[in-house]
Amino acid sequence: MAPASQPASTSIPGVKKHDVSLYQFFAPGGVLSRTHPAYEFRRGQLQMAQAVEQALEEKRHLIVEAGTGTGKTLAYLVPVIRSGKRVIISTGTKNLQEQLFHKDIPFLEQALFSDGEGRLNVCYMKGRNNYLCRKKLYDLTGQPVLSGLEEIEHYRAIAAWEKTTQTGDRAELAELPEASALWHKIDARSDACIGQKCSSWDKCFITEMHRRAMESDIIIVNHHLFFADLSIKQQSDYAPDAGILPEVGAVIFDEAHELEDVAASYFGVSVSNGRVEELCRDVEASLQRNQMLSGAISGALKSLRERSMFFFALLPQGEGRFSFENRREFLEENGDEFTALHHSLRRLDSELENLRSKPEEVFNFARRAKELEVQFSFLMESEDPNTVFWIERRRGGRDKFNVYLQATPIDVAPILKMCLFDKLECAVLTSATLAVGGGFEYMRRRLGLEHTRESVLPSHFDYENQALFYVPPDLPDPRTPQFAAKAADRIRRLLEITRGRAFVLFTSYAQMNDVYQRLLGELDFPMLLQGDAPKSALLKEFRLTPNAVLFATSSFWQGVDVQGEQLSCVIIDRLPFAVPSDPVVAARVKSIDAEGGNAFFQYQVPAAVITLKQGFGRLIRSLNDRGLLVLLDNRILKKQYGRVFVDSLPNYRKTTELRVVEEWFGAAQEAPDL
Repeated sequence: MAPASQPASTSIPGVKKHDVSLYQFFAPGGVLSRTHPAYEFRRGQLQMAQAVEQALEEKRHLIVEAGTGTGKTLAYLVPVIRSGKRVIISTGTKNLQEQLFHKDIPFLEQALFSDGEGRLNVCYMKGRNNYLCRKKLYDLTGQPVLSGLEEIEHYRAIAAWEKTTQTGDRAELAELPEASALWHKIDARSDACIGQKCSSWDKCFITEMHRRAMESDIIIVNHHLFFADLSIKQQSDYAPDAGILPEVGAVIFDEAHELEDVAASYFGVSVSNGRVEELCRDVEASLQRNQMLSGAISGALKSLRERSMFFFALLPQGEGRFSFENRREFLEENGDEFTALHHSLRRLDSELENLRSKPEEVFNFARRAKELEVQFSFLMESEDPNTVFWIERRRGGRDKFNVYLQATPIDVAPILKMCLFDKLECAVLTSATLAVGGGFEYMRRRLGLEHTRESVLPSHFDYENQALFYVPPDLPDPRTPQFAAKAADRIRRLLEITRGRAFVLFTSYAQMNDVYQRLLGELDFPMLLQGDAPKSALLKEFRLTPNAVLFATSSFWQGVDVQGEQLSCVIIDRLPFAVPSDPVVAARVKSIDAEGGNAFFQYQVPAAVITLKQGFGRLIRSLNDRGLLVLLDNRILKKQYGRVFVDSLPNYRKTTELRVVEEWFGAAQEAPDL
């Protein structure tokens, strides 16, 4: 396989790819059984491969739920290779991208082309901010903009690495902290990119990545890059040089349950005080470097900074994400400040345009100022009925808030139908969690999918014998104040039975911290808390620490794989309904109800079902795993909608009795009264 850093090799003739049929590859005694050390025939894997091959041949879209253990990556990769088409594979997590590129595809290359005659042309692409911009690095040389010794050390390390790296991917820089302030100044994000007019164009890592993609049969990306690219193409009316992803015959969306939220974020609009400040900083640094910083431009920058500060300070106050429904009233009261902000952006744009014999990047600054002007107008004045307008405040360091003014499409289905599914020959959507109550109506409606083949494949795992699902019937409703204390007591008892070895997953940080504090000093097991260390470090510590218990929220509900006895229990505090006050959720609910639908059953319940399936999916990751699943929310037993959750889960063995849990773990010691 062509490494990420080298040009892809010549494409294999299509006939080579058809030498082995799917049955000959996956069936007992076939290629896979002879080449994979852990081979077991999985009927679902062969069925999925056949469905993907049929979709590629017929140019039809396919949506397929493949339970954990099906082996879905090989099930779509083999038909993709046999098709001879150029295909994008878009994943939800970096882990899956890396697994595909470093493990699954090299394995298939060996299995299918053992005589060494075939090479697969594959490239692995991340978002632009993962790559170094050489021009920015060179421009920094000798400039007094580095703050502190740490940043100077990081600069030296990056400057040395730049001379040897083939990819410019920051993942190669293990010693660079995740939150490095310097990286943000020198990464290749598109804001400051001047394209072919750049002095470093020929040596640019983005140029090289784009060239590799044009030569590749299989292009591995993540959903964020895919939709960022699609939105750029849409905004430019599909101009031939827009975006960095090439035209393809098909797209495979793995972990497709994430598509709606990722797509909504990229088809929306967002401006912030930080983005305005970044433009001012970039203009200042560039013109100082080129000795072109005039009094007029300094005045324009000072005015823009002041106007931006005033405007963002006037926006309604609130923590986190909240709706901005009274934009009209806000403008009636503060229209002068909004107009002044507009004028200051226009003034900067005008001063930049008036510069003589200006460097190319100045045209880019003018474009950014115009773009901000247009986006501010949309955010404050648009009456688009399919858009929700909202504000988010995030803490950005000591006593400092970054304020984001946002617009998000309420329903992405018509956008995706027009921009994606109507334009693509074939899209395959797959995940272990796509179906609700055994069908795909929810996903089809949310994503704008029509005329789609569908398939729900059973898992390879024996859930009835591998997993016990326990719901305590006696706990109070999770929405009541009494819940936290009772839940903490039950969690303590359950962890005594399982001897730790558990994920305790929560739907809110407040609940997580509350229960963690109640159990601190009460448990004899090592307790890990999300937020005390980066996610990867916590996972590593969990794997290496016998009997550990990890308390965590949403980021550990999916994309986390811990096999074996180390993880023998997953406890979830409550049914994971999205926060109803979240502005995007509230707008979707309002929109569905206004059209005569029932948002609770059409949107809130199905979304929660998929999240619950994801959370419980952390437990059984191999044929040898065995363990306990706990939901502390007995609304699943008592409410009418609970049946939808139960019917959507795998066929776990179920109980409401603690005694059965004890027997399951062979821990039938006398249980204290609860």
